[in-house]
Amino acid sequence: MKKQYFIILTLCLLLATSCGDWLNVQPNSQVEDSELFSDEQGFKEALSGVYSSMVNESAYGKELTFGAMAILGQEWDNYPSSRYASLSEYDYGPATSTSIISSLWNNQYNSIANVNHILGNIDSKEKMFRRDNFNIIKGEALALRAFLHFDLLRCFGVSFAVNPQMPSIPYVKAYNHQVSEQLSVEAVTQNILYDLTEAEDLLKKDPILTGEKITESIDNGYLLNRQVHLNYYAVKGLEARVYLWAGQYQKALDAANVVINSGKFQWADPSLLQDRKDNSMATEQLFGLNDVNLQTLSDSYFNLDNGTSTFSVNQPTLLSYYDNQTADYRYLYLFRNSTNTDIIEYRYSQKFTPSEGDDPYYTEKIPLLRLAEMYLIKAECLYRLTGSGLETLNLLRAVRNVAPIETEPADFFQELIREYRRELIGEGQLFFLYKRLNQKQILRSDADIISLKGYTFPLPQDETTAAIRQNNR
Repeated sequence: MKKQYFIILTLCLLLATSCGDWLNVQPNSQVEDSELFSDEQGFKEALSGVYSSMVNESAYGKELTFGAMAILGQEWDNYPSSRYASLSEYDYGPATSTSIISSLWNNQYNSIANVNHILGNIDSKEKMFRRDNFNIIKGEALALRAFLHFDLLRCFGVSFAVNPQMPSIPYVKAYNHQVSEQLSVEAVTQNILYDLTEAEDLLKKDPILTGEKITESIDNGYLLNRQVHLNYYAVKGLEARVYLWAGQYQKALDAANVVINSGKFQWADPSLLQDRKDNSMATEQLFGLNDVNLQTLSDSYFNLDNGTSTFSVNQPTLLSYYDNQTADYRYLYLFRNSTNTDIIEYRYSQKFTPSEGDDPYYTEKIPLLRLAEMYLIKAECLYRLTGSGLETLNLLRAVRNVAPIETEPADFFQELIREYRRELIGEGQLFFLYKRLNQKQILRSDADIISLKGYTFPLPQDETTAAIRQNNR
């Protein structure tokens, strides 16, 4: 009954909350709150509900991975043009664009509201938790609040390097009807790091860090499969992203090194990639989402028979992405040809297709934070701090079966961008890299994105109508 109640509560929030009044969310009654959080299981189910909300297509089930973010990063040749045509031109005024932007805003803040619902109740119930579950559940909730706000900030705030004092978004910490203050880019970043610091401390009890062996007999196996939760190392990986965004390169390097040096994450096995048994590079995931509807998503958007809603690249484009290095494991194993002879040159990413093996560890996962990104962050930080990041970049290339770059590139950042595209295509990070570097143009687009203010979404109209908000662009 508690699980059903939380799902109903979440649906009520999603249905009743518009772009402008998303803060008008509050428990229907103290009795219902008391029932939901009457025991530890209620908190577990509430946290699970937040993760479930993140696979919504307005969030990481499409738009923040292979959908809108990939369109903005010019990653695909073929995509649903009727939905994304204006977005691909960085025109955020038409109804198609405003619908995507508003839905993204709504879904993220609804997930944040549910996180705050957990955090608003958990401290008073600490004594009811067994083992280390209080620390771990609260730590995950804080990390989720930071994670969700950070992607909102990267969408609706200007780049930190451009103007950290520019107004951006509210950082919402309470589950109530009060309107939260719109904060600067810097202030939101500080709040994110504050939550991550507290989460990191709480998650020092995380089995992925302590090495405790968890079995089904221990608490019904609740702490198994830590990679589909925002675990300790995922927090460190997110810290690396945020510190890099804020230009704190030594701290970003230190956080990335914690993950790299932990030995907890292994490079994907090429034989499993070849056999389609690990399409999402599961062993490399610091954090990913479990999506039980991944087959439906794959059939809808990466259908080898094609369709009006599919996403793909053409073979010449794919070759150019990988510098004609056809032995690159990513080129060889992470794309499949169309089965339609009329479009035989179309290539479809397999990252969002369930793996073909019978091991549940490898299937139905959406990658959100991977080991490879830690190497890309490390390479950039070393370049900025020492003048050379080539050795780290070549370590990544080596595990992908690509020859090393022999001499320091004339333009290191262009080489970095190319490696991000090869490695993280469809994962929602390329556009944010261009934004952080404040590049005038994105490869395969002739738009002057800076003059168009295309790196920053306008706040949804309902939000600016319902509250006094300053220009965020």
